[in-house]
Amino acid sequence: MTDVVREARPVETGTRWWRDAVIYQVYVRSFADGNGDGVGDLLGVRSRLDYLAGLGVDAIWLTPFYTSPMADFGYDVADYRDVDPIFGTLADARALIEDAHSHGMKIITDVVPNHTSDRHAWFLAAVQAGPGSPERERYIFRAGRGEGGELPPNDWESIFGGPAWTRLPDGEWYLHLFAPEQPDLNWENPEVHAEFDAILRFWLDLGVDGFRIDVAHGMVKAEGLPDIGSREQIEMLGTTVLPYFDQDGVHEIHRAWRRLLDSYDGERIGVAEAWAPTQERLARYVRPDELHQAFNFHFMKTPWDAEMLREVIDESLATVGPVGAPTTWVLSNHDVKRHVTRYGDGELGLRRARAAALMMFALPGSTYVYQGEELGLPEVLDLPDEVCQDPQRLRGPEDGRDGCRVPIPWAHSEPPFGFSPPGIEETWLPVPATWGTLSVEAQLGDPGSTLSLYRGALRLRREHPDLGDGSLRWMESPAGTLVFARGETFVCTVNTTGEPVELPRPGELLIASAPVAIEGDVVRLAPDSAAWWALGVA
Repeated sequence: MTDVVREARPVETGTRWWRDAVIYQVYVRSFADGNGDGVGDLLGVRSRLDYLAGLGVDAIWLTPFYTSPMADFGYDVADYRDVDPIFGTLADARALIEDAHSHGMKIITDVVPNHTSDRHAWFLAAVQAGPGSPERERYIFRAGRGEGGELPPNDWESIFGGPAWTRLPDGEWYLHLFAPEQPDLNWENPEVHAEFDAILRFWLDLGVDGFRIDVAHGMVKAEGLPDIGSREQIEMLGTTVLPYFDQDGVHEIHRAWRRLLDSYDGERIGVAEAWAPTQERLARYVRPDELHQAFNFHFMKTPWDAEMLREVIDESLATVGPVGAPTTWVLSNHDVKRHVTRYGDGELGLRRARAAALMMFALPGSTYVYQGEELGLPEVLDLPDEVCQDPQRLRGPEDGRDGCRVPIPWAHSEPPFGFSPPGIEETWLPVPATWGTLSVEAQLGDPGSTLSLYRGALRLRREHPDLGDGSLRWMESPAGTLVFARGETFVCTVNTTGEPVELPRPGELLIASAPVAIEGDVVRLAPDSAAWWALGVA
């Protein structure tokens, strides 16, 4: 193998924790049930901190646990400064933050600034106050079109399906880009800015280390709220900047929040959940005076194909390089089908998922692990209709996100496999009866398990001087494979084909997603596999 003369990005100096952190996403409802009601909670998360520390993660991102009527499972917030009783109390949140810090892990919480719940005190006051009131200026209310105002103000559609407008009995319409129970805030109103500054300070003062900003691309709408025209433009990753997403005005909000975060000790960070039509527009969210990270959904959506993976890796590194930000890598989250299933499901999907994880952990920058992916969990595709609860299913059954939110199996016993305390059989979503062998308990003692692979890879990633932040150098390799070096002493090899592939032996084998045959100076990579090597060590 010979080097291809190409640097993905310059070596960064002065690395900070967030530049190469491994951040574990906890979907609180489905992680661990501490109080026995079948729903995950903060007490459950706190009880599993030893597990997360042993896995080797640097930070935990918690999905919303604030007071909420749960129309969108917490992403409809009624009180941003308190904990919903389903998840515990404010004292539980404080104890979790302190315990995580004592384990050497940081805590990132969700903030939902695009919309509130329709049960939020502000929205209740707006409905009561009526048209033209200051209370309604906190949200986006408009008169309807048509003779009697019976038509929505424009043709925007909700991401969850149907019109993005709901009419009140007094005749005015309010905007909701998601569910009707999630009215959009008006970020042209100074009160909204002041309120969220205060919300961020409340949690920063409690000790959180950063925020994942939900719909970070959505708070500002185009002036005049123009019609879209073509229904096809609703596609999130289309080529057109939509009038309600990725407007330039959102960046002033993020600059203000960066100044607020920088006023606190300890490198508190902001992470953008931002969908943008191009990598270049996404890079705007992580300019030096804006947020620290943005999720790399382009990488997540790339098929298991060497050429396509290399292209998106190059593009990802090249676009953030000029703004000095780290790239983030993510394979799954609470909004998409688990990547075991996306990669083919069954044994094939798991084989590819293991290889993809090893490849991802070797790339420069920060990585995100969605709970349960370290167990090789697949998407649950056969949930009965009567148990499915995701409002996104309004667009169609295939759009539902319940299948990636099924509770985590902890014990090799009977359903729900230790998710809830003994004696509790029913959970908010049912756990498949076959998941005992995928449980944490079953995999901890198996050196060949996916959990063991993740633990080993994250340990090496933390210890190896050439991994984490830095640069990447591609090396020549056969079609269907990827070979790249990190620094002078590390090489990652990836085979995305369904056949074994022979390569010159790079050095000493460190870890592999599948058995590697080594014969003298030649190695044979198994189909759909990845391996790490200590460069130059025979």
